[in-house]
Amino acid sequence: MLIGIDPLLTPDLLHALADMGHGDRIVLVDANYPASRGRRLIRLPGATITRALSAILGLLPCDTYVDDPAQIMQDVGDPDAVPEVVGEMNAVLAAAGWPKAVGVERHAFYEGAETAYAIVQTGERRFYGNVLLTKGVIAPDVTMPGDKA
Repeated sequence: MLIGIDPLLTPDLLHALADMGHGDRIVLVDANYPASRGRRLIRLPGATITRALSAILGLLPCDTYVDDPAQIMQDVGDPDAVPEVVGEMNAVLAAAGWPKAVGVERHAFYEGAETAYAIVQTGERRFYGNVLLTKGVIAPDVTMPGDKA
């Protein structure tokens, strides 16, 4: 364990987050998601999507140079629906300073996930507990732990 790092963040997940560059994407998905479609799979079977999202957003800067840095999969039967889990994910995004997630069609979401740096499969069992995040940069004027004053 490390001081200041959420214990939910496994070594594999921390490694993936650190390896990602600006513009790279990471996808957090529910337990039913076909995660075999991705390039790299990291499992967090004991975590809900909101718990995993909160832990990751504590380390991941938002890409402010793209239109939709957070995307969710639309409900197949009702693209305008906002499932409870999506509302909860949007609250976590807002608390971390990210914009509200934009809905994308199911197969477009799959295509985005297939090119993402990693897929993080949680134990979330609620449908549509999926979010794609685009990593931004950390500005030089942001004070980081260990920086000399």
